Amino acid sequence: MSSALVILAAGKGTRMNSDMPKVLHPIAQAPMLVHAMRAGRALSPERTVIVAGHGAEAVTKAALAEDDGAQVVLQTEQLGTAHAVDQARTALDGFEGDVVVLYGDTPFIRPETLERMIAARAENDLVILGFEAADPARYGRLVMNGDRLERIVEFKDANEAERAITFCNSGLLACDASTLFDLIAAVGNDNASGEYYLTDVVELARARDLNVTAVACDEAETLGVNSRADLAQADAVFQAASRGALLEQGVTLMAPETVYLAADTVIGRDTVIEPNVVFGPGVTVESGAQIRAFSHLEGCHVSRGAVVGPYARLRPGTELAEDAKVGNFVEIKNAEIAEGAKVNHLSYVGDASIGAKSNIGAGTITCNYDGFMKHRTEIGEGVFIGSNTMLVAPVSVGDGAMTATGTVVTRNVEPDALAVARAKQDNKPGYAKKLFSMLRKKKENLSKGS
Repeated sequence: MSSALVILAAGKGTRMNSDMPKVLHPIAQAPMLVHAMRAGRALSPERTVIVAGHGAEAVTKAALAEDDGAQVVLQTEQLGTAHAVDQARTALDGFEGDVVVLYGDTPFIRPETLERMIAARAENDLVILGFEAADPARYGRLVMNGDRLERIVEFKDANEAERAITFCNSGLLACDASTLFDLIAAVGNDNASGEYYLTDVVELARARDLNVTAVACDEAETLGVNSRADLAQADAVFQAASRGALLEQGVTLMAPETVYLAADTVIGRDTVIEPNVVFGPGVTVESGAQIRAFSHLEGCHVSRGAVVGPYARLRPGTELAEDAKVGNFVEIKNAEIAEGAKVNHLSYVGDASIGAKSNIGAGTITCNYDGFMKHRTEIGEGVFIGSNTMLVAPVSVGDGAMTATGTVVTRNVEPDALAVARAKQDNKPGYAKKLFSMLRKKKENLSKGS
């Protein structure tokens, strides 16, 4: 049976106190909406529909960046969750299969949970996702009769026995598309808020003698984000779980609580991560690498045996081959560092390629930007770049070549050549003493004048 996702992402999130739509606030540097979309991807949905409202343009951009086949529909008035799902009716016209309704601000639903919901749908007309709450508080209660869900009772409407129930409603559901939209068409708004509630479909389904059940998940999966405090808590939950998974996979985290991971960080076993390392989006680190303290990596690939840092920054487009070394206070951007090459100290390498076994001296800069365009620097194999070399791109340095310390390279260097480009030194005996004396007197005169 095919499936479709409807992800509700129209809310403004007033308690976030932000101009940004709530679902775009990041957890592990990926919008909450993206987390929900990635969870739903496990179902290989035939269609994905995002219901946007506040900040629809930004929500659309984020959704399509994650899945360019997603459809975004607009809920111009926020009239309740049933009304929101109903906005997907036209987008799902002609679709035959199961619809799974997710929330863009509930980012931790596990793919396995969604698969269990779909499996339960094979024997039921409507499946609700529930959880055992440690503190049921004001959650809606799921009133079960064996495997059958009789009704959802809101806290304010529950009697004492119903309030004692700890099996609570998450708001997520799975249902055949045709059945779901038929039920939604019958939902009314005769309530204190004047809204159309998606939970009402349970009572309507039972009135039609449809089979309704609930599938249970861990409470942590249903964590919703409604405030900055919730966002911080959700990010902490994600980080703790991700660090724990890495430790289980054989990655050494010397101070786990200080390592910050992105939603898509991939690290191979036997890699050692020192304290205070930040991983931005798009980082893959192969097995046996070492990421030293206070380094920041984003959009890069680090191969086996490579060493990064301390205090290094790898920016998008960086490729480190096996046993490459990038040392302290080095920044690499859109560059390939070949096997065994070293950039050990205080250098910037951008829009460049460095050949195997080459050594880049301290203070080297690839001058890649002319104010309008970016240009590349090509350095061959076994090259020695002297300290404080400026490589004015576009330029190349051939295999086995060398640049003298302080050289400004403005034209190509042929293989095995030595490039020297610096002014001749001229020492003037006694001149420093005279200059210091002159400057001292000038300073004293200025002080008297003030």
